[in-house]
Amino acid sequence: MDKNLYVGSTSDLRRRFEEHNKGQVRSTKSHAPFELRYYEAYFSEEDARHREHSLKKDGNALAQLKRRIMTSIL
Repeated sequence: MDKNLYVGSTSDLRRRFEEHNKGQVRSTKSHAPFELRYYEAYFSEEDARHREHSLKKDGNALAQLKRRIMTSIL
């Protein structure tokens, strides 16, 4: 298992997680299987996409999320 963090958004987390683990997603095909450790839920798709963009483009937001995940799973 590697320690990489995948950031994405979907309207169906169970389906998307299964697709990743079956190797059906090109960007993560060589990294399966995955373990779900953390997710965030949003009321609107717009809010979810904004958060995804923030995590992918803002190093501080991503670093804060990594710290949150590490302290929550210890």
